[in-house]
Amino acid sequence: MSVQPPSHLSDLPIYKQAMQIFMLSRSISAYLNHDLSYLYEDGTEDANIYFSGDLVQHSESLAPEIINAELEHCHHKRYRHIASVNRLTNRLYRNCSRLESCNSNGKDYLPILKREIRKFRKLQTTWMLTL
Repeated sequence: MSVQPPSHLSDLPIYKQAMQIFMLSRSISAYLNHDLSYLYEDGTEDANIYFSGDLVQHSESLAPEIINAELEHCHHKRYRHIASVNRLTNRLYRNCSRLESCNSNGKDYLPILKREIRKFRKLQTTWMLTL
């Protein structure tokens, strides 16, 4: 992650949870990629490998969007960042559900990530009311 938050923002519970989701999704994706990176006999690859990459991409975007929403002064632009956080959270959860049916031992860790996303959603509700 290249974005360095101001020190007061890095103490926010929602930011800490976003970082935890990022680290967890990166670890799960690495584990899944090892199992899903093979090619089938007909030369095609497992489509679930893309969902594992999406986990990392979406979770990596959460923290910068939170920072942007916190630092934005114009309320219209702030709500765009909040809407982006909502979309990213929904996509993360949906990709976890899709990956639960993949042929990998790593799918056993997806319920942990889903639980963390549900915690994030609760924090997100409180956070949106404070902006």
